[in-house]
Amino acid sequence: MQGWYELSSKSPPDPVSDRPAAPSAGPASAAAAADPAAPAPVNRYRAIFLSDIHLGTPGCKAEHLLDFLRHNESESLYLVGDIIDGWALRSRFFWPQSHNDVIQKFLRKARKGTRVVYVPGNHDEVARQFCGLKFGDVSICEDARYTLLDGRTLWVVHGDVADGVIRHARWLAHLGDALYDFVLWLNRHFNNVRLRMGLGYWSLSQYLKYKVKNAVSFISDFEHVLVREARRRGYDGVICGHIHHAQIRTVDGALYVNDGDWVESLSALVETFEGELRIVVWNRILAPGSPTQHWSDDEEALPAAVPADALAAVLG
Repeated sequence: MQGWYELSSKSPPDPVSDRPAAPSAGPASAAAAADPAAPAPVNRYRAIFLSDIHLGTPGCKAEHLLDFLRHNESESLYLVGDIIDGWALRSRFFWPQSHNDVIQKFLRKARKGTRVVYVPGNHDEVARQFCGLKFGDVSICEDARYTLLDGRTLWVVHGDVADGVIRHARWLAHLGDALYDFVLWLNRHFNNVRLRMGLGYWSLSQYLKYKVKNAVSFISDFEHVLVREARRRGYDGVICGHIHHAQIRTVDGALYVNDGDWVESLSALVETFEGELRIVVWNRILAPGSPTQHWSDDEEALPAAVPADALAAVLG
C-alpha cells in the first residue's frame, strides 16, 4: 500500500481529488509495496520544511508526522510556524503522548547533527520573544534565509504577516479558528467512516475550503502579498505556511512555495540533493506503532516487547 506521494512544481497538488495525478513512487513507498514486512529505506534531502503541525489539538496528525520523520532525513529542518497551538492549549489542554514524541523527534534530530531552525507563527507566537536564541540545538528566528542549490535565495516566514485578519482583527481570527476547529471535528468523523470502509484519508475540510469563493480569493491575495514583500527584501521567492495549502508555483515572476500542514493535507516541502523542490504528501503510515526514542538516547530503542532472555543478553 502506497504510503506517500510527491508533487513538484510540474504537477501541483489537487486538494479535492482522492488521489494525485501520476504520483511518483519514491524508495520508501516502493519498498513498502514490494515487501510490507520489510523496513522502508530512509529518504534523504538537502532540507525539509514543515509547518502548521498544531500540536496540542485533536486535529493534529501526529502519528503520520512521526512516520514521516522516521523515513525522511535532511541536512536542515525548518519548522515554519504553528508547530504548537498555543491558542488551543489556552482554552483546553490536550497533549497525548504522540505529540510529545514529535517534540522528542525534533530534538533528537538536532542533537544528531541536523540543522533545525524554528520560525514561530501566530498560534505559537509566544516563542517569538525568544527569537535569536537557541534551545536544545534548535535556533529560533523571526524569519530565515534559505539558499537553493541553484543559488536562488528564499525568504522563510510563517506567513501571518500577510494576513490582515490576524494583524488587525484578532477577535475575528479567534472566531474563525473556532469555526475551523468545528470543521476539523467533522473531518475526523468523516475519515473514521472512510477508514471503516477501507478507504484512505481525504480532507473534507480542504474540499470545503477550496469550494468557497472567498477562501480561494484570500489564498490568491495572500500569495501576492508575500511575494511582493519577499522581492522588496531582495529575495527570489518565499517559503511559507499559515493557510494550509501546499503549493509550488510562480507568482508575479517570483517563486511562491507553501509547505502545507499536518492537519489537513499532511504535507512537507523538501529540496533534493539535485536541487528539485517537491511537496511530499504523507497520507498513510508505513510503520505503525514504531517506538520513539528520547532526544538524549544514544542507542537504538529496543522493540516494544523484548523477551527476558534477549534483554538479559543485551544488558550483559
